[in-house]
Amino acid sequence: MLEPRQAKYQWGQRVAALTDLVNDGSHPEAAEDALLVPQGGVGEIVNVGHHEEANLPIYLVDFAGCVIGCLEEEIGLAGV
Repeated sequence: MLEPRQAKYQWGQRVAALTDLVNDGSHPEAAEDALLVPQGGVGEIVNVGHHEEANLPIYLVDFAGCVIGCLEEEIGLAGV
C-alpha cells in the first residue's frame, strides 16, 4: 500500500485559481462547463482530503461562497 501523498497546502490558507475553474457537472446549480471561478480568483481552503485511488490530495476551496474541489495544480498561494 502506498503512503498518502502529502498535501502541499493546509486548511485556512488563502489560495488563487491558477486557471479558470469550470463546472465539471458537480455543481447542479450551474450549467455544465460554466465558469465558476476565473483565473486569479482568491479563496480559502476549508478542508483537505485525499483521493485514495489516484493518491492525490484534494482541496475544498471556498471562493466567496462557491466551494470547489481542487487539485494542487489548479491552485497556488494567494499573493505569491
